[in-house]
Amino acid sequence: MLEVGRVNKAHGVRGEVIVSLLTDRLERVAPGAVLYAGERPLTIVASRPHQKHHLVSFLGVGSRESAEALQGSVLYAEPIDDDDELWVHDVIGVAVVDVAGEPVGVVESVQANPASDLLVLDNGALVPAVFIVEQRDRTVVVGGPAALLGL
Repeated sequence: MLEVGRVNKAHGVRGEVIVSLLTDRLERVAPGAVLYAGERPLTIVASRPHQKHHLVSFLGVGSRESAEALQGSVLYAEPIDDDDELWVHDVIGVAVVDVAGEPVGVVESVQANPASDLLVLDNGALVPAVFIVEQRDRTVVVGGPAALLGL
C-alpha cells in the first residue's frame, strides 16, 4: 500500500473532509476509488478541488462527527499498475547507464530533493531523476551533461 494523502479536518456538517494529497494522480480521489485509513476501507462518493487540497465525501461518513473521527488519518491506496511510472523500489540495485550505453553506477538509494529526487549511486554520484530517459531490463538510462550527472 502507498501513502497517498492525509485527512486534515472535517469540512461542514455533512461529512466532507479536507484531504491533502501526496500524489499527483487525481484518480486517487475520483468517485468509486477506495482509500484506506489503517484497515478501514473508505470509498469515495464525491470530491472536488478546494484551495490546495480536495474536499472528499466518503461512503458511510455523513456527519461532522464521523468526519472529525477521520481527522489526522493517513490515507493509503493500492499501487497503480502503470508502465510509465517509476517507483523507488523499482530502481534500488539497478544499473545506470548513459545514453551511449556506458556504465554510470548502481542505484543504492533515492534521496528526496525539492527540485528532483536524486539517484544515489554506489560510486557516490548523485543523478537527478529528471535525467532518467528510459528504464529497461533492470537498467536505467540517463541523459544530460556529465557534469550535471554528478560524474
